[in-house]
Amino acid sequence: MNQNLETVQSIYTAFGNGDIPTIFSYLSEDVEWEHDATNYNVPWLVPGRGHAHVMKFFEAVSNIEFRVFQPINLLAGQNQVCAIIRLDGTYRPTGGRVVDLEAHLWTFGDDGKVIRFRHLVDTHQHIAAAQS
Repeated sequence: MNQNLETVQSIYTAFGNGDIPTIFSYLSEDVEWEHDATNYNVPWLVPGRGHAHVMKFFEAVSNIEFRVFQPINLLAGQNQVCAIIRLDGTYRPTGGRVVDLEAHLWTFGDDGKVIRFRHLVDTHQHIAAAQS
């Protein structure tokens, strides 16, 4: 099996277990998070770089009550993996809900670490949930 696929599977397993240190072990120190994205003022979709920024992402995500977070397919090519995710969650601070089929794009460096990550989502739903 493709090593990058195995890494992404391990990341989602760690996420499901709340094991953030394991996730960080797969990320480059200078990882670009939400690369090439617009800042929509959605706490979990803010572009940035490095482990400190990714920790802010996980702090924002900790405010989401997930009913469903299910990777349903992983697609790999060259140095990227695209994960298709079924999501149903409520952002606790606003009560806003997101029910989405989204894609996560993982890009790997030559050392096998994640160097770039991007959510591809229904931004309208995410903005509405964050600002409800």
